[in-house]
Amino acid sequence: MQNKELKSLVTKLYDNVLSLIDTQESTSKEQLVHYLQDAIKVVEGIKNEDIKSGKVLFENPYKEVATSSLSSYEKTNTKFKKISEIHRKTLDQCMSDQINLPLLTEKFSEIQQHMSDEVIKANQIISKLSTQVKELEKKSNIDGLTKILNRRALDTYLSQILQIPEKQNFHLLLLDVDNFKMVNDKHGHIAGDKILIYMANILKKALRGEDKIFRYGGEEFVIILHNVNNTTCLATSTRLLELVRESKLIYKGTNLSVTISMGTTPHHENDSPEMLLNRADKALYKAKRSGKDKICSEI
Repeated sequence: MQNKELKSLVTKLYDNVLSLIDTQESTSKEQLVHYLQDAIKVVEGIKNEDIKSGKVLFENPYKEVATSSLSSYEKTNTKFKKISEIHRKTLDQCMSDQINLPLLTEKFSEIQQHMSDEVIKANQIISKLSTQVKELEKKSNIDGLTKILNRRALDTYLSQILQIPEKQNFHLLLLDVDNFKMVNDKHGHIAGDKILIYMANILKKALRGEDKIFRYGGEEFVIILHNVNNTTCLATSTRLLELVRESKLIYKGTNLSVTISMGTTPHHENDSPEMLLNRADKALYKAKRSGKDKICSEI
């Protein structure tokens, strides 16, 4: 990777930090730290070819919705200021010696109607923006918790590579965190979430750039190992099991450690995504039944 490509990447990050600060009335140090931490995760997952092609983006699809929300808020706030001014002028008229009660009633009725209309418009905009956020969540390929690819992305990816012959030399691994419910029951759901995030980071760092990792659902993950035979797949799977087993997450002063069970299967000719996942699921079931913290293969 050339220095100019890295400089371009840093420039994009710098521009986005400035944009983040400019779009907020006040930005705390904590917000800046969180943004930079997220940016580091993005950089870690960037492929060299993406940097060369200029495809690296630090922004997310929610920015447009957030911008719309702020714009809508500003418009509504401006209108309420105008209504407040009308309200003030009406009160000033009431201070005169001669109070025109019918006129006063009419003025306050107008103010009330204006406020009611603006509240209705604001609620309609909020409803529309909420719908947009839900649609973005459905269309997003990134898991909100672990920041890795989600099941929707897995379905799309498998459908694509199964149509490309040169991409079909791969193994599919289905992983499950052992005794995850016990972790949640003993330490709480936040600890469980921390474990899943920690797991995702361990797996990302341990895999090659050409391999893919997805959150399949709950405490399950799917890994696609490209260009490996059965022996290499077993060696990689064993290394992942050992790495997770030996890793510890410190949460509220407590060392949390977990193990994983794994089912693996190679790709076969004429496989569908469902066939691959079903075989891996059968292998995972065997690993769980045989004592957990194990690997089973369905060949």
